[in-house]
Amino acid sequence: MTQPPILAVRRLTLTEFRNYRSLRLETGARLLALVGANGAGKTNILEAISLLSPGRGLRGVTLDELARQGGSGSWAIAAEIEAEHGPVSLGTAWNGKAGSGDSGGRQVVIDGEARKGSGALGDYMRFLWLTPAQDRLFAGPASDRRRFLDRMVTASDPEHGARIAVFEKVMRERNLLLEETRPDPGWLSSLEAHMAEAAVAISAARLVGLEALQTHIGEGRDTSSFPWAEVAVQGEIEALVAQKPAVQVEDEYRRILRDSRSPDRAAGRTLRGPHRSDLEVVHGPKRKAAALCSTGEQKALLIGLVLAQARAVQAGAGVPPVLLLDEVAAHLDRARRKSLLEALAALGSQSWMTGTDAQLFEAIGEAGAIFHVEDGHVSKAVED
Repeated sequence: MTQPPILAVRRLTLTEFRNYRSLRLETGARLLALVGANGAGKTNILEAISLLSPGRGLRGVTLDELARQGGSGSWAIAAEIEAEHGPVSLGTAWNGKAGSGDSGGRQVVIDGEARKGSGALGDYMRFLWLTPAQDRLFAGPASDRRRFLDRMVTASDPEHGARIAVFEKVMRERNLLLEETRPDPGWLSSLEAHMAEAAVAISAARLVGLEALQTHIGEGRDTSSFPWAEVAVQGEIEALVAQKPAVQVEDEYRRILRDSRSPDRAAGRTLRGPHRSDLEVVHGPKRKAAALCSTGEQKALLIGLVLAQARAVQAGAGVPPVLLLDEVAAHLDRARRKSLLEALAALGSQSWMTGTDAQLFEAIGEAGAIFHVEDGHVSKAVED
C-alpha cells in the first residue's frame, strides 16, 4: 500500500544559531520530544525549524537576535526535508552585515539555488505552532489573536502572509504621507486603492479559513479529548466581505480610508481595516468565552484548535503541516497527554515537542523519539 505523503524535517543543521555553535540532528521519527532544563536550547531548535517557512519564525524576533552570543554575528540553518513530491534541501542564513534588524533580509537557498526572499519556502513547508506565550492568547490583546488566526490561515493558504505584508507596507506608506503638511491626494488615493484590494483578499481568506476550521472542529467534536470550540472573526471588513461582492467592498473601504484621513493623521495610524480585526473563540461544551476559561481549559482549547486546523490543512493540501509544540504538556494531566500523542500519531504529521521531563512523553510509542538537550548539545535519549 502506498504511504500517504507527509512533510518532515529529516536532517537539521545549525551554525552559530542562538546557543548552538554547531548542531547536526537526524531523525526518521514522526513524533519527536526534546527534553531538558529551561534554557537548554529546546525552543531554539523549534525556532530554527520554523524559519524554514516565510516570515520571522515562532518568536518573531529580528535577524540579529538569532545569532549566537559571542559568535561571528551571522547564522545559518540547513535542512533535508521530505516534501510532498520528494526530498528537498532548504537553507536560510543571515550574514550579519546589514546592521540591526531585518533591513538586509535573509538569504534563502533551495536545492542549491539562491532565491529572493523567504516567500519561496512556503512552497515546501507548512507549519503550525504553539508556544507558552500563547497560553495567554485569549486574555491578551487582539493583535495576538489576529496573528494566531493569520498563522493558521497561512498554513492552508501560503499566499496569505504575502497579502498581509503588502497591506502593512502600503499602510505604513500612507501613514507617512499623511504626516506631510499637504499630502498629494492622488498618491493617497493610489495607496488606498492598493490597501483596499489587499484588505479584501485578507478578509476573504480569513473567512474561508475559519469556515474550513469550523468544519474540522465539528468532525472531531465527539471523538477528541480536547474541547471543541466555536470560532469567528470580528472585523469591519470581514463583515462586509461576508455580505457583499468583493468589488463593492473594495469601493467601500476606499471611501472609508478617504473619509478617515483627518482622524488617521491625528492618531498617527490607520484606525480602520483588517489590521484591527479580532478572533473570537467560545468553549463549545461550556458555552463560555475562552477568555473566561481556566488556564487549563484555554490550553486544551488551543490544542484542539491546532489539531483541527492540521486536519483542515491535510484535507485541503493533501499533506498535514509540521507541528511545533513548545512546552505543550505543561498544563495537561497524564490522560490528556496520552490523548495528545495518540491524536498526533493518528494525524500522521511530524510533530516536534518540548518539555522538561521525559516522563511527559512516556506514551510516545514506536513512532516517536526522545532527545535530551543540554547547553546547546543534543543526544538521543530513547531508541526508536
